[in-house]
Amino acid sequence: EGMALPQRIFPPEKICMDWQQRQRPGAGLCNLGSTCYINVILQCLTYTPPLANYLLSYEHSQSCQQQGFCMMCTMEAHVRKVLCSSASAILPGAVLRDLKFIGEEFEYGRQENAYEFLRCTLGAMHRACLSGRRDLDVSSQETTIVHQIFGGFMKSSVTCLSCQAVVDSYKAFLDVSLDIRAASSLTTVLEDCVTPKELDQKECFRCSKCKKKTAASQKVTVHRAPRVLMLCLERADQWTGTKISKFVEYPEYLDLRPYMSDPAGEPLLCSLYAIVVHSGDTCLEGHFFCYAKASNGLWYKMDDESVDDCDIHTVLGQQAYLLFYAR
Repeated sequence: EGMALPQRIFPPEKICMDWQQRQRPGAGLCNLGSTCYINVILQCLTYTPPLANYLLSYEHSQSCQQQGFCMMCTMEAHVRKVLCSSASAILPGAVLRDLKFIGEEFEYGRQENAYEFLRCTLGAMHRACLSGRRDLDVSSQETTIVHQIFGGFMKSSVTCLSCQAVVDSYKAFLDVSLDIRAASSLTTVLEDCVTPKELDQKECFRCSKCKKKTAASQKVTVHRAPRVLMLCLERADQWTGTKISKFVEYPEYLDLRPYMSDPAGEPLLCSLYAIVVHSGDTCLEGHFFCYAKASNGLWYKMDDESVDDCDIHTVLGQQAYLLFYAR
């Protein structure tokens, strides 16, 4: 509705939101010095059920034509190694070796940001799905398996405060970054996001109906929810650069319906299945670890080589940085 139709859609692979096989958690990941930011993202993606199911099916590698580095093939091999290994910890060697192909800015041995690594990893996986298909229009590109799992659409509605004319636009997203400076809970942040805001005078809106620059308000809503919602609670204060260390409450089950373009429909429940935590006084140093729910339905704290069981109360009591919810 209102969005450009793709010329072709990548076959909507049988995306299964429930684990195909249930087992105890897989191996921990060795830290080779400042590689914890890589380990937490690899673990969170490994325990993302629809992605793991797809990668374990060999669907990608059986038809992959890519010469050289392919992030989808790399992830397929990694997930299989983690979940099927009898070792207590493994080395994510292929990922470390090809770091430059995942993101040019990453330098082996240097502490980097887990959120940036997540975005670059998904970007590399998306590009791998488009290998040899560069001539596709943008809306067709947004139908890869990566977008089918993690992708959603935001709707921006700008209302002219002079004549009430409304202009809608749509934008695809794979994750959502949230400003937590004034918030005490995830729901208050999301409520603030969908509250209409008057546009700054500097962002003057030219109304196509009034034919002049007028005051306007903007409302942003989730137009199409992703199957897997990834949220970043921004921990770096954009004005001072200091770390925001406060606790922001987040639920185990999140209803997305109040934040949708159509807030009146059925509840749209998402379940928390992984979080990333950053410990340290500043954003430039410290340590990343994560909590993830394994296919056996139990929660585990994953801190590099160690994988230890824990309960949901421990998970919900963290100073979370990244939150992963599945429909």
